Amino acid sequence: MGLDMYAMTTDHTPSQPVDFPEPDDASQLHYWRKHPDLHGWMERLYIEKGGSNETFNCASVALNADDLHQLEIDIEAGNLPQTNGFFFGESDGTESNDDLAFIAKARSAIEEGKTVFYSSWW
Repeated sequence: MGLDMYAMTTDHTPSQPVDFPEPDDASQLHYWRKHPDLHGWMERLYIEKGGSNETFNCASVALNADDLHQLEIDIEAGNLPQTNGFFFGESDGTESNDDLAFIAKARSAIEEGKTVFYSSWW
């Protein structure tokens, strides 16, 4: 058990930026295991976009170019929120290069016309 985190792509545009069902054509773009600080950042974004899942578990949030830009700024500044959870593990700062690699892949996917979204399961 633990925090499994996924960035997915789809050719479809969800009807809303949060809490949409996973599209049939969803494809995994990136995977993280137990990186709670990134999960906390995504949870804040989810709430800002109107998400209502109180546990932010198995909930989706679409990421646009502006979101990725802000995420990059926050990663480079060390501003991911410290996040804890029973099954979450700990972020230790070594994840930054992998996070930035995700951002590059996500930007490319968006440029190709795909929708990028985040989801997790714990």
